[in-house]
Parts: sequence; C-alpha cells; structure tokens
Amino acid sequence: MTHTTSTTTPTPPFGRVLCAMVTPFTASGTLDLDGAQRLAERLVSEGCDGLVLNGTTGESPTTTDEEKAELIRAVREAVGGRGRPSILAGVGTSDTRHTIELTHQAEKAGADGVLVVTPYYSKPPQDAVEAHFREVADTSGLPVALYDIPGRTGTRIEPETMIRLAAHPGIVAVKDCAYDFLGTQKVLARTGLAYYAGCDEHNLALYAVGAAGCVSTVANVIPGHIRAVLDAFDAGETAHAARLQRQATPLIEAMMAAGLPGTVTAKALLTALGLPAGPVRAPLRPADRETLDALLAAYREAVPEP
Repeated sequence: MTHTTSTTTPTPPFGRVLCAMVTPFTASGTLDLDGAQRLAERLVSEGCDGLVLNGTTGESPTTTDEEKAELIRAVREAVGGRGRPSILAGVGTSDTRHTIELTHQAEKAGADGVLVVTPYYSKPPQDAVEAHFREVADTSGLPVALYDIPGRTGTRIEPETMIRLAAHPGIVAVKDCAYDFLGTQKVLARTGLAYYAGCDEHNLALYAVGAAGCVSTVANVIPGHIRAVLDAFDAGETAHAARLQRQATPLIEAMMAAGLPGTVTAKALLTALGLPAGPVRAPLRPADRETLDALLAAYREAVPEP
C-alpha cells in the first residue's frame, strides 16, 4: 500500500480548546442538570470552543445511558444549537453493539460528534480494534474521534491501524493519550486526522507539530489559561506560549499526575471555587484535605492573585 504525506494542517472539526467536562451531581449523587448548564456556560464564556461530555472525566463508567442523553440535551440547550461551541459525546464501551446504540443516542440528543475509546478490558487484537471503529463509523451520522488511551484500556491503537482508519470518511479526529510522540507525528505526517492532545502536559508540544488543539481536563478550572497557550502560539509569541504552559505545569501535575483521577481533582477544585461539581460516584472517593490544599496552592500558582 502506498501512503502519501499530508501537506495541509488539519482543520479542527470540533474547535481548538475542548474541555473534558465533569458531570455535576447533587449532594445526594443524582445528575445536576442545572449545575451542568451553568458550568458549560462558564467554560464556553472563558475560552472553550468545545465540550467533551460523558468522557472519563465525566464519569461515564458510572452514569446510565439515560443520564448521558439528559446531559447532552441540557448542555446543548445551554450553549446553543449545533456547531460552535461543539459537543463531542463520549460513547465508547467494551461492546461494539452498545457503542453504536450510544452513538445514535448522542446524535438524537444534539451532539456534534462522538468520541470512541478503544474497547477496554477484553484487549482485542489490532484487526478487531480496526473493525470496531469502522463498524461504529459506518453506522454513525456524526463524525467520529478515536480515543487512544492504552494506559486505561489496555490496548493501543497502533500508528499503522490509525493510518488505515484515517481513510474512512467518517473518522476525522483523534484524542491522543498514548504517550508516543513519535508515533503521533508519524500519523500526523501521513494522514489528515485532526489530533487533539488528551494529556495537558502535551498541549503545546503537540500543537507545535500540527495538532488541531486539545481536550483538557485542567480546563475545567482554568479554561482561559489553556486557551491563552494556544492563542499565544498562533500569534507567533512562542516564548510566551511556552511560559504560559510552564506556568500551568504545577497545576497539571497536581490534577493529573499526583495519584488521583482527574475527575476527583477537578471536582475538588471546582467545589472549592464555588463552581458546580458535586461529589464523585463510587468507587471513586473525594480528595482529602491535604490533597485539596495542594491543589489550591497549585491553582494559585497558575492563576496568581491580581
């Protein structure tokens, strides 16, 4: 098979700065749709041009199919009609049939695209991984973003598999959490897939080699700062962009690399800042006081007092 090198920068199909939004719950643990609408409105007003709903940060493993649809409908109502800001709905499961059902549900609820994670736990071989994504894309009325996060799923989408999948007209983007910078650049060089950094520490680095943007968990608390990094780079202010990225590093580390899932740390910070979040659902547990103090210290470093 002959491959050609892409010579154009991928057009961002879902915007540049997407927040992997938490799913707010009430104190009793039910879905807080009012809180979700208020949080979504804040994120959009402060710089996000896309929202990822029902992802890992949105606690998709512990929300029901009905709750997932309700969340999409509520946020769609809050941020406006289809288009900008975009809603990318997480629909990936370990079951191809269920993933297709969630894809159709997300389309009816008002999503602009679907985020499909590699089937997890069963560890399918690459031909089965490819077939899974193709079957979802074949039946989807929405553009598909692949989600490569082998640290959680146990299975990589190998670069050669990604290159083959890029030929499918319905597969347009990738959320990249593979921690394989060389493999990512290989796919960027050989396809038109729009890549989104899925790990906040890679936002600027991946953008600098041609990514479309980022899907950021840290944007739940500092959306404007995450956007400012990419804005500075686009303006040719690369040194300033690097300074802004470094300024956020302590918060990125505290939220994403200190031993707790980003859902837990994001909700802890949002609650402390008086923003909609609520508790996490079991088996996750809330951050303790020591962790919260460290998160707040890192937040103040990223967002100094005026």
